[in-house]
Amino acid sequence: MNVNLAIELLPGLHLKNPVMPASGTYEYGEGANAFDPSQLGAIVTKSVAPVPWPGNEPPRLFETPCGLLNAVGIPSEGVEAFRQKVLPLLRQYRTSLIVSVAGETAAEFARVIRVLETENGISAYELNFSCPNLGDGIPFGTNPDLLRQAVELARGETSRPIIIKLSPNVTDIRLMAQEAQQAGANAVALINTITGMAIDVRRQRPVLGNIFGGLSGPAIKPVALRMVWEVAGAVDIPVIGVGGISNTNDALEFLLAGARAVQIGTANFANPLVMPEIIAGIAAYLVENGFSSLTEIIGLARR
Repeated sequence: MNVNLAIELLPGLHLKNPVMPASGTYEYGEGANAFDPSQLGAIVTKSVAPVPWPGNEPPRLFETPCGLLNAVGIPSEGVEAFRQKVLPLLRQYRTSLIVSVAGETAAEFARVIRVLETENGISAYELNFSCPNLGDGIPFGTNPDLLRQAVELARGETSRPIIIKLSPNVTDIRLMAQEAQQAGANAVALINTITGMAIDVRRQRPVLGNIFGGLSGPAIKPVALRMVWEVAGAVDIPVIGVGGISNTNDALEFLLAGARAVQIGTANFANPLVMPEIIAGIAAYLVENGFSSLTEIIGLARR
């Protein structure tokens, strides 16, 4: 198809197409891939913590109508194991690499970046300020002061682009996106999961070991789309759309709303080929509607 799917997400961060996995939803490694990861616009890693984290007590997953509750808790082997074992594997793929970073304090985000900053092959960092199921939840995505502090500390450690993954569990996500921009973030990704829970009526107990978890999947797509629309009109930095994207039409809605790229999460568990299918579907849509490049439809619904 004679269309250009490439997008300059950020200065110096060129994507061959706008599709990438959401952090923690895509397994990379020898024999784990259903397709060549080089087809993706970027690979987003599982969140990397400063030290090994075991994650939450099981049960960690519970399927809901049109969604998935997870309380995995960001298990991580730690930044040193990532640097020595995982990063060399990811460098072999011919696409951009975005490293998701987790921490329990503002200084811990900066610590992970400090360790990785001398390594080659990293295109950007995505700071996970929004996971609701790590202990009592990470507050950085809901507290403007903590968000600003963490972004500023991270910004002081790197000249690479910084993406902030925002939480929907706030009164006005536009304000959090504006705080991220003012603190030095280069882009925002939204949304992460919505806090929820389930109760086993036979046992009369919460289903998840952590009690609360993050709701993802098609159930949250309308909320995510609305927030992307709001934030795209409130900040001057690029927006990456995440939340319930399960097919080409879903991805197109986010792009038309103003997102410059999209991340696919829960849908990867149901269909390991969903991302290349969406890439092909976007190309077909452009051809069918007389567009020659992806950039022509970014934010088109807003005009």
